[in-house]
Amino acid sequence: MSDPQNVHNYDGPVFHGSASHNQFAWNNETVTQNQQVNGEVAAGYEALAERVAELLRQLPEAGLAQQDREDAEAAAGEVLEVITQPEPEAGRVRRALATLRGALVPVASGVAAGATVGAQEWARAAIEGLIV
Repeated sequence: MSDPQNVHNYDGPVFHGSASHNQFAWNNETVTQNQQVNGEVAAGYEALAERVAELLRQLPEAGLAQQDREDAEAAAGEVLEVITQPEPEAGRVRRALATLRGALVPVASGVAAGATVGAQEWARAAIEGLIV
C-alpha cells in the first residue's frame, strides 16, 4: 500500500517567500499596470524621477521581450526607490541607470523583435535622458 499524497488545488498564484513591490495579473487578454512611488524625491533628482516615471508609462509599447521589459521595470523601480531616500546612494543610482539603459539598447538598435522606428527613436532619447 502506498502512503497518501497531499494534493493542493489553488485558484491563483501561490508565493512561497517575499513578493513585495510586485504586481501580478492573470486570466486576462491585456493588462496595464502602474505603480506609484509616493516618497518624496531627494533634492537634485526631481528631473530624473520625472524621466523614469515617463519611461515606465511608455515602456509597454517599446517592443521589448517580456524578460527585458521586466528587467527594465525592476531597474527603474530601483532608481525610484533610491532617489526617494533622504540621502540617495549615488553608486546605486548609477548602477540601476546603467541596467536600465542596457535594457533599452535592443530597442534603440532595432534588434528587439517588433521594435518600430518610433520605438527606436524613443529608446535612444530615453537612453540619452538617463544620464546623471
